[in-house]
Amino acid sequence: MLAGSLLAAVMPIAFAMLGLSALLSFMRLLKGPDLPDRILALDTLYINAIALVILLGLHLDSALYFEAALIIAVMGFVGTIALSKYLLRGDVME
Repeated sequence: MLAGSLLAAVMPIAFAMLGLSALLSFMRLLKGPDLPDRILALDTLYINAIALVILLGLHLDSALYFEAALIIAVMGFVGTIALSKYLLRGDVME
């Protein structure tokens, strides 16, 4: 029973810290000095979104959120690769 009460106590703190991290990443995305910083901020925002969705799945005790987090991870990976190729070469498709 101690593990359940500990998880219930830590859950709001984790939500707040991940929310703050997402807010700071979004600020870097908007104010980034150059394009590579903005791409890294977008990648960090994807990671924060994945962590928030997984934490919500743990909080609501539902496995559906884990599948949503997997989809966000795949889309984030593809988006980061496409933006990086665009930054290096000027086009995405060869």
